[in-house]
Amino acid sequence: MIGVIDYGAGNLGNALRALKHLGYASKLMASPEDLDVDFSLLILPGVGAFPPAKEELASRGWPEALHNWTDSGKPLLGICLGMQLLYTASLEDGRTEGLGFFSGEVVPLAGLKKSPHMGWNRVHWVRDARGITELFPEGLDAYFVHGYAAPVTDISLAETIVDGLCFSSVSMKGNIAGFQFHPERSGTEGLRLLRTFIDSLTEGRP
Repeated sequence: MIGVIDYGAGNLGNALRALKHLGYASKLMASPEDLDVDFSLLILPGVGAFPPAKEELASRGWPEALHNWTDSGKPLLGICLGMQLLYTASLEDGRTEGLGFFSGEVVPLAGLKKSPHMGWNRVHWVRDARGITELFPEGLDAYFVHGYAAPVTDISLAETIVDGLCFSSVSMKGNIAGFQFHPERSGTEGLRLLRTFIDSLTEGRP
């Protein structure tokens, strides 16, 4: 069973349909009290602005619950805004503290010819994660919708470039991973990548 966190800022319908299509049982979670179910993985989706999303997560008690979850060795996967929330902070509309799973700040994609970065773009691997990238040796095209992103660091598995700006499009540290793009909206290859990461994380092979 996969838990999908509902905090009022998620692309929930597409995420749930993708999981069902891939054959996974899933359940929406409105609060940490729902963690009484024996979940194998939690997904933190997200569409929208960082500050209100973090405020809503905090008001529902998710930051402490998610740290307790990952500290016990259980996996967490962030998608789009959900990935950004995994970082130390975001500079969107000032500076807002994130969940702090990944070190670094989410910054604006300044200087884009068209903002936000919306549509299909290439995901290029920069680091392997125990064979995950072998299934996609040439990378893949994925669907993006965002105006902020995290820089490429030592936890980046993949990078994407738009108008000369390079950002981390897949990040991973231990049992925690994130996609800046929407795998559930990225066609057959996006769904295959989502399945690969879910299976890898739930098998304890980060």
